[in-house]
Amino acid sequence: MKLKSFLLRYYPPGIMLEYEKHGELKTKSIDLLDLGPSTDVSALVEEIQKAEPLITASRTEQVKLLIQRLQEKLGQHSNHTFYLFKVLKAHILPLTNVALNKSGSCFITGSYDRTCKLWDTASGEELNTLEGHRNVVYAIAFNNPYGDKIATGSFDKTCKLWSVETGKCYHTFRGHTAEIVCLSFNPQSTLVATGSMDTTAKLWNIQNGEEVCTLRGHSAEIISLSFNTSGDRIITGSFDHTVVVWDADTGRKVNILIGHCAEISSALFNWDCSLILTGSMDKTCMLWDATNGKCVATLTGHDDEILDSCFDYTGKLIATASADGTARIFSAATRKCIAKLEGHEGEISKISFNPQGNRLLTGSSDKTARIWDAQTGQCLQVLEGHTDEIFSCTFNYKGNIVITGMEDINTIDSFFLDWLLEFPS
Repeated sequence: MKLKSFLLRYYPPGIMLEYEKHGELKTKSIDLLDLGPSTDVSALVEEIQKAEPLITASRTEQVKLLIQRLQEKLGQHSNHTFYLFKVLKAHILPLTNVALNKSGSCFITGSYDRTCKLWDTASGEELNTLEGHRNVVYAIAFNNPYGDKIATGSFDKTCKLWSVETGKCYHTFRGHTAEIVCLSFNPQSTLVATGSMDTTAKLWNIQNGEEVCTLRGHSAEIISLSFNTSGDRIITGSFDHTVVVWDADTGRKVNILIGHCAEISSALFNWDCSLILTGSMDKTCMLWDATNGKCVATLTGHDDEILDSCFDYTGKLIATASADGTARIFSAATRKCIAKLEGHEGEISKISFNPQGNRLLTGSSDKTARIWDAQTGQCLQVLEGHTDEIFSCTFNYKGNIVITGMEDINTIDSFFLDWLLEFPS
């Protein structure tokens, strides 16, 4: 093996190694999830060299410099506030979903008007309209981090794969017998997974458009699915109160996570794939050992349904959002609640960490989005001006842009992509 180059990954912190083996260029990552401003870099490099033969003595100083750059980046916790940047009327019928590419340079919107639109973030210009579905476009995603393809899932029971550059439809994936309500690319961008009201999920080959396998076993609708970081596992959450872990290569069922007593609202892995977080309408979140499928903790405290949940990028913090109008932050290590986020006057349907892990974003039916301090739970900013419920909100990869979608009841049959916010320059 011959090391060719280093690449930095800021969120979560790590170093990517590009190396040549038997004439083929490959990559591997060194995760530095515990890296902080006070980390002893020399000692850390020593540990890395012991574990990674590609990092030879001649590379020591280079690796030190890279880690110091990561430390500097992690220490740049901005206290700037957001301001209203763009207001866009996206579709003639209601929006269903919003998604950013990794850099935040463009975003997509799905709609009841049966289209998906691609937008330039800086200018607000519509770049493309993806037409071809015969019913609501409900689930949408970029193949991040690459960002050159878009997948759309529809109530017409099909999923389509599109070119970001040209808007051309590469493939139409047919096989589901009911509405597609969730989808995801694997990290390698070789597969797209679709979850359906027909109780199944399917994996599709992006290159040839063929079905790879069907994941059968749930007894009710699948409403959530996600791959782990390595792409060899996928989890599906269902209205049957269970989450199933599948082998993404064979479609084999690996584990069934049984413990919730109501519908699943979210299910996802942490970064190092050691834990699975599930949220439920039973007012709890559960943490599971991703290897054996055993429940290791139940996160309680909410008085109503859990509508969304997430890890921060390093997997150290967990956030939950509830119909009770509050959000909570838990330590993944201690499983204890470290902050309660209070202030919204309606249910919180979406929650997400910024990449740095020091801020949280929430979207609520009270017509506001809010920015919170992830350590103290203090509300730092209320993003006001909406005229109806916020149903989607997210940070971009750098954390300097927030995008939210809402329904405007003052506009007939319309949704607005109403807030597009970024740090002042």
